[in-house]
Amino acid sequence: MQSIQFVFPTKLYFGKGALNRLAEVDLPGTKALIVTSAGGSMRRNGYVDRLTALMERRSIPYVLYEKILPNPHLEHVMEAAELAKAEKCDFILALGGGSTIDSSKAIAIACTNPGNYWDYVEGGSGGGKPIANRMLPLVAITTTAGTGTEADPWLVISNEATGEKIGNGYASGLDTFPTISIVDPELMMTVPPRLTAYQGFDALFHATEGYINRKATDVSRMYSLKAIELIAKYLPIAVNEGGNEEAREKMALANTLAGFVEWLSGCTSEHSMEHALSGVKPAITHGEGLIMLCKEYYTFYQAACGEEYLQMAKAMGRRNATDPREFIDALMELTEACGVANPKMSDYGIQEEELPMIAHHAWYTMGGLFQVDPFLQTEADTLGILQRSYR
Repeated sequence: MQSIQFVFPTKLYFGKGALNRLAEVDLPGTKALIVTSAGGSMRRNGYVDRLTALMERRSIPYVLYEKILPNPHLEHVMEAAELAKAEKCDFILALGGGSTIDSSKAIAIACTNPGNYWDYVEGGSGGGKPIANRMLPLVAITTTAGTGTEADPWLVISNEATGEKIGNGYASGLDTFPTISIVDPELMMTVPPRLTAYQGFDALFHATEGYINRKATDVSRMYSLKAIELIAKYLPIAVNEGGNEEAREKMALANTLAGFVEWLSGCTSEHSMEHALSGVKPAITHGEGLIMLCKEYYTFYQAACGEEYLQMAKAMGRRNATDPREFIDALMELTEACGVANPKMSDYGIQEEELPMIAHHAWYTMGGLFQVDPFLQTEADTLGILQRSYR
C-alpha cells in the first residue's frame, strides 16, 4: 500500500498577469527585503520597477538586495540576512529564477535562526542542525521555468569557500515552502534561448528523476508524466520562438508541476553528480550539467526501469514505444531540437583525472539522493557514469 502525504501550504497564483495579484493579496509582513539577481536583467526588463511600484502603491516599505549569482553563494545569503535584520524587514520578496528564490529561502532561515545558514545544511561540511525557528515569510515571484522552487520546500546553496553545492529544506513542521508564489508567464518572455533550454531541461529532469525515484507514488507520477509531456512538446518552441505566449505558459506550468514532483518524491543522484560538477566549476549552468550526464545516467538504470522508461517515452511523443531505450533516444533528440546537444565538461576546464574527486564529492555532499535511486549504485559506478559522460 502507498503512503501519501499531501500538504501544500503555499498560496500559488498562476497565469498571465499574475504579478498584479500583489496589488490585492494579503502580504505576510509590513516591510520587505526584495531579493533579485546581480546581472541586471530584472531591472532592464522592468520587473524591479513593476514590483516596487506595487509595493509603493500599497505603502509597503522595502529594501533592495541585488547580488544573487546563478550558483548562489553562502556569502550573499548571510549578507542579505544581516541587511534584512538591520532594516527590520519582516518578510522576503524574491524576484527572479531558482537561484534567487533558493537564496531567499536561505536568507529567510538565517534571519530567524542563530549562527550561519551553513550550520543548518545536511551533508558535506554542513553543521546539520535542525532549524529551531520558523523562517521569515517568503513571497516567491519566478521569472524562469526551470527549478520549480516556487512549488517545493527545497533550496540549493553553494559554499564558495569549500566548493560544495548542497540542497536542503524541510517539507513538514518548520517547513521551507514559500508563503505565496507568483507564476506569471509574462515574466519569462525575455529569457534568452540557451538559458530557456537549460532551465527547461532542469525541470524535465526533476520530472524524470521523480518518476524513477523509489519514493514515487501514483500522485507524483501523474505530475511527472504531464510535466514531461509539456516540456517535450513546448520547450523547442519556447527556445526557438521566445515570444510564443502559449509555449511560455505551458513551460511555466510544466515547471510548477515538476516542482510538485520534487516535493512529493524528489530528485535522484543525477542531481548529486551535477551539484558536484557545478560546485567545483560554478560556470556550468545547472541544466547544462544535467545534460552532460543524462545519457549515461539513464542508460545505467535502463534495465531496472523498463516500464517507467516506456511510459516516459510515450509522454515525450513516442506513443508506440516498445523499447525502453526509446526514452533515452527521445531525450537526445530533444537536446538537438533545443540546440544544446553534447555539452563538454572539458570546455569548463574539468580534467579527466579530476573525475574521481567529483564522484567522491557527489557522495560526500549529497549522498542521500543515492539512497532513492532505482537501486543503490556504488561510488565506482558514479565514477563510471562520469567517465562515460566526459568529453
